[in-house]
Amino acid sequence: MSKQVYFEDVEVGAEVTPISKIATTQKLVMWAGASGDFNPLHYDSSFAASRGVGDPIIHGRIKAHWLVHLVENWIGEDGKIKKISCQYRRTDHPRKMNSEITCEEGETWWCKGTITKKYVQDSEHIVECDIWVENGSGEKTTPGKAVVALPSKE
Repeated sequence: MSKQVYFEDVEVGAEVTPISKIATTQKLVMWAGASGDFNPLHYDSSFAASRGVGDPIIHGRIKAHWLVHLVENWIGEDGKIKKISCQYRRTDHPRKMNSEITCEEGETWWCKGTITKKYVQDSEHIVECDIWVENGSGEKTTPGKAVVALPSKE
């Protein structure tokens, strides 16, 4: 987790500290087991190809989780997520595995954000952000929004 960020330290237009993520076919299998989402689009190459998406695709909820991680990491221990949302606009494909513990070279995703608004409401110091998952080509595949309450130095 990053050091604590305070309401007084952030400005509209500033960047949320970005984080990188890698998805592998192995991680998709683990996610399917944990989430109960066993749609073959996420693990079966021939099924995914027969549905016109090529290789298996990353679960949308993994990308949503990445954005929660981005925001949690940025706001620090004393920050609070009030609201978070995202939309799945493009498909992303995981790296394939070379062995049980190594994966092929390939896509790295970046979770990023910018501050769009800040204000005080009902004694809470609120910050609104645009957030997104960006693929290696710089395309925003999963745009979203977050509303957080930050601690104040006052």
